[in-house]
Amino acid sequence: MSWTTRTLLRACLPLATLAAAACSDGPTQSTAPAKVVAPASDRVAAAVRWNEYAVELVVKRPPTGNGQAAVSRNLTYLSLAQYRAATAARAEHGPGRPSVAAAVGGASVAVLRAFYPNDVTDIEARLSAELALPAWPGTKKHDIEAGEALGRQIGAAVVARAAQDRYLTVAAGSPSVGAGKWTSAAGVGIVRSLHGTQPFFLTSPNQIRPPAPPAFGSPEYLAALAEVRAISDNRTDGQIASAKQWNTSSGPFTAGSLNLIADGLIREHRSSEVEAARILAFGNAAAFDAQIACWDAKFAYWLIRPSQADPGITLPIALPNHPSYPSGHSCMSAALLGVVADAFPQDAKRLEAMVEEAGMSRVYGGIHYRFDIEAGRDIGRAAAAAALEGGLE
Repeated sequence: MSWTTRTLLRACLPLATLAAAACSDGPTQSTAPAKVVAPASDRVAAAVRWNEYAVELVVKRPPTGNGQAAVSRNLTYLSLAQYRAATAARAEHGPGRPSVAAAVGGASVAVLRAFYPNDVTDIEARLSAELALPAWPGTKKHDIEAGEALGRQIGAAVVARAAQDRYLTVAAGSPSVGAGKWTSAAGVGIVRSLHGTQPFFLTSPNQIRPPAPPAFGSPEYLAALAEVRAISDNRTDGQIASAKQWNTSSGPFTAGSLNLIADGLIREHRSSEVEAARILAFGNAAAFDAQIACWDAKFAYWLIRPSQADPGITLPIALPNHPSYPSGHSCMSAALLGVVADAFPQDAKRLEAMVEEAGMSRVYGGIHYRFDIEAGRDIGRAAAAAALEGGLE
């Protein structure tokens, strides 16, 4: 077990401070980190190229509802298929073994065709162009057609699994009522994220549920609310910019933005085909499980949003239509970037700085208490630890 994995496991126990990223399904402008596009001849892992293309499709055809979770789900199943295809191709030996890159491409096409049926022609054309590229040194004898066929078969199996994952089949339940309880916006459906969906690593949705938030009206709660109000009354231009920068509530959404961060580091470190697929698969699956756990907690506690408790709090970004505690995308960011940090421990401090900055941006935006962020980060780290101890084969 690596040092980072042990650190993640220890970090799951106490509540910590400051976590990550955007937490809304509202119509605010995305200012996510920009994607670096390399030409096809740049020999980066196929999983990265297909992952970046999938994020382009997210921007082109954003989901019409439950956007954050829908994008995370699509990217998770894409990377799962890529990883299974890559490891299956690598496991075969001898002359004419399947090409790992072609297997990743075939798996990617199978999943993307299912999620983006209006783009099938472009998706298939992209694969044809990929397969026409010169082979990597040392892979010239690998069988392109066998790799593609293997990948498509595995991708189809992953699509079948996705169809049975209970996505959006479990209702949120009846909100609690009374002082300190969250209330839904009139005429707007409660955002359910991945509530009730089948997890990858967790044995139950409440396995990593955080302790209850501070009691409404308690000194601890009032201090947290006062912090949000004080920031609201005195926001600096920098705080507003931070709140908007991390508010990835439209394409590429939070999952897409986090994937692009992972893609960039994989490029930077020139990871192998299988390693690139592994990082993306385990990172996305950890974020997937973190959302399940997060919404389990949201619908257990139904905590009021800061601006509902104090109408004097102003919002430079949209207010999500789900309870405040814990922060959903703090859960996602700490989970996905926790897996990435485990893969690249030399970049762990840089990634943690992103988590801290993004987490505090939600308090700057007036939509979360600091303890929401702390609990979200704990969930995310626990989900990352479970992923790093688990398997996706």
